[in-house]
Amino acid sequence: MDARTPAVLVLPGPVTRDAVPGLCDEVRALMELGGTGVVVCDVGGLGPPGLGIVDLLARLELAARRAGGRIRLRDPDPALPALLDLLGLRFQVEGQAEEGEPALGVEEAVETGDPAV
Repeated sequence: MDARTPAVLVLPGPVTRDAVPGLCDEVRALMELGGTGVVVCDVGGLGPPGLGIVDLLARLELAARRAGGRIRLRDPDPALPALLDLLGLRFQVEGQAEEGEPALGVEEAVETGDPAV
């Protein structure tokens, strides 16, 4: 694995509560091996979002943060980011600009006649 490429953890669905501690251990191990500070969690196979998936992702994010990093979601169901946002949880999603950053290919410009703010 390239040191600049984040590790990927594929989450097959459905995930039972008994599987969560093992998945948290995998995230911690991938954080140690990856060296990028990010583990990409492929959530495309989890199915429709619900509170069980929210609980799983929150626990994986906590495990990653305790190991000094974060998780990033790949291929989420379109309703999942909305549900996470509704609950006040913020996750990075592949292909989306991080908060406060312009989207790729977007340049901020200033018109010469604009007053200073």
